Order: sequence, then C-alpha cells, then structure tokens
Amino acid sequence: MSHVVLATASPELAATVAAATGGAYVALPQLPTTPGEVLAVAGGLPEAVVLDARTAPDQVLDVAAGLTAISPGIGIILVSDCPAEVGLAAMRAGVRDILTPAADATEMRDALGRAAQLARPQTPPAGLPLTTDAGAEGKVITVVSPKGGVGKTTVATNLAVGLARTVPHSTVLVDLDLQFGDVASALNLDPEYSLADAVHNPARRDTMVLKTFLTLHETGLYVLCAPESPAAADGISGDDVGRLLQALASQFRYVVVDTAPGLNEHTLSALDQTTDPVLLTSMDVPGVRGLRKELDTLTDLGMFAEGRFVLLNFEDPANGLSIADVEATIARAVDLTLPRCPAVPASVNQGVPLLQVGGKNSMTRQLGRLVERFAGVPTLVAKPGRRRGRHRGVKVGA
Repeated sequence: MSHVVLATASPELAATVAAATGGAYVALPQLPTTPGEVLAVAGGLPEAVVLDARTAPDQVLDVAAGLTAISPGIGIILVSDCPAEVGLAAMRAGVRDILTPAADATEMRDALGRAAQLARPQTPPAGLPLTTDAGAEGKVITVVSPKGGVGKTTVATNLAVGLARTVPHSTVLVDLDLQFGDVASALNLDPEYSLADAVHNPARRDTMVLKTFLTLHETGLYVLCAPESPAAADGISGDDVGRLLQALASQFRYVVVDTAPGLNEHTLSALDQTTDPVLLTSMDVPGVRGLRKELDTLTDLGMFAEGRFVLLNFEDPANGLSIADVEATIARAVDLTLPRCPAVPASVNQGVPLLQVGGKNSMTRQLGRLVERFAGVPTLVAKPGRRRGRHRGVKVGA
C-alpha cells in the first residue's frame, strides 16, 4: 500500500511531490471522479492524498468529501489557486491543508508530515487522551450563570480558544443562548449555518454531516453559532440539544457550551450531557445570591454533587465584597477569580478573545489558568450529570 497519492496532470506539481517524498508516492495522471479511484491506485487507505483543485474544484471537493466519509484519518491536501475561495468548502470536505501552486518541496513535505501524524495512531500527552477510541467521549464543559451580564460568553469563548490551541482540531464551541447568543460576534464570525440547521437536517443522524454545519475560526476552533433570529429557536427542543452534544462529544476532545442565563430547558439538557460544569457569577450581591440559588437548585436536582467549578468574575477589592464574603454566602470555596480588566471591553468589541492575541494583563493570566484546569485533566473523569426527574424551565435569580 502506498502512503501518499497524488492526483494531478501537472508535471510541476508532480515534481514538487516527488522532491518532498523522495519519490515515495503513486500518481493518478488525471483527476479522480470517485474516491474509489484513489483507493485503487493506493492499494488501500493512504496516509495522505494530494488533490490538484485548479481545474475542477467542485469535482475534487466531492472526492475529498467521499474519502473523508470512508476514513476521516486520511490527510487530504488541496492545491488551489484560490485558497480563500475554497477554504470553507474544503474544511467541510475534510481537507487538512491547502497549498498554493507556488508551494515548494519543503512546504509540501511539512504538509505531508502533518497529514501522516494525523493518520497514524497517537499516544497523547498525559491527561490529553484523544477521542478516537471506540466508546471514548470528550469533555463537555458547560458555562452557566443565574444572571446575564456576568461575562459568560467572554469566558466560554476564551476557554474554547485556549483549549483549541492545546491540540489542533480538538475543540468545538456551542452557543446555546438560542435567542440572543452572541458567540458569533465575540469571535467576529459570519456563520453560514447555525445550531438550528444542525438539529433539523440529516446532521442529527450523521456526525460527518454535522461537521459540515460548523464554522471554523482562525484559531482552529470549530463553532456552532446560535440562530440569527430568536424565532428560529422555537423548534429546538431539549432532546435536540442532548443528541447534538452527544454527537459532538463523540468527535471532539472538548465541547464548550455557552448558555442563556438561568436554568431553562436547553441548559438543563446540556447539563445532562455535561462532564464539567463551570458556575459563573459576578462579584456583586445580586450575582452572588443568584449563584447560591443556582447551587441549591442543582443540589435539589441531584446534579454534580462533586466536580462543580465556581468562577468569580469582575473581582475588584474596591466594590465592598471580599472573596471570603462570597464563599460564606455560597457555602463553598471559589475555585478561580477573574479580575476586572480594561482590556476586556476592547476585546469584546473587536471580536478577538484575549487568549487569541495573548498579552501580559492579569485577565489573560487567569484565563490561561482556567484553560490549564481542563486541558490537564483526563477526558473521562466523570459521568455526565443526570438530574432526578424531568424538571423543566427552572429559572433562578436574585
């Protein structure tokens, strides 16, 4: 079986691949019309396939999607004159890399190396198991708060971006604030599809189709955004949310969920699938009292007796509350605090998370610690929180 297949009629591209592989490849002198043609010349499943998309991009992308459906581990490299134009369609077809015709042998060798690394079984670092084994599932990290305006989307987007950078293509962020979610704005995205599309199409039954409804952020994070219109959320049930998160957890190491304020039907369904709840509040009396009610409600529902992670935002010694005051009110320790920071509003307004650009401010440091908390823990550390009964529409607040 050959590990590298090249499909092109271009002698120049063939010479580049020959130099990159030392001649260890097989060639299709014309573009394939079916994935079977690629597998036949390879004699099995190759590690990498280089497809020349300059003359018939739609045909090539169809072949790429077919190869991905047969074996997602095949590293598909596209050669295109217009990478920006085909980028989104290529991502949905499972393409790993896009090179221009001007790419030299070194660039091609690097791309083939990445493809080979993804294709072969990997031994991950301690605490970072892959989610490709049979029956394995990723973490579902759900950020919840009793009230709005506490920085929940800021926390969720930064956490997701940070996790995405620990391992490429490892993380998906779901905006479960279905009526007024603004994850797309926080990441400066203009998504073609939303969560409503993902639960009302064949994607609900096929994880490969589901991936085509995700939007790829420049950091390598995959995103499933909220519907543009609140009316589009009306047909999404709690069961739809549960099935969606189960499917995503089977494909990604980390599923980060941003939620609407309170504990509505969709949030409770997400918590049913959650391995790691992040309970967030602001450092003010209404927020802290709301958090206490939320903690009591989860206890009453029999959810997450252990493993709750309490995050306190807008820490400011000048506001009249101390961390000791907060802990006395909620009857438990605060796990991490996020300081009030002038860099946050600019980050939100520009749609660029702090962990995307880095920096030395106190907020970025603390967000980095939040990422380390989840990136350094084995994926399957707890069963999803199952609540007693089928309580729906619980709303808490001060």
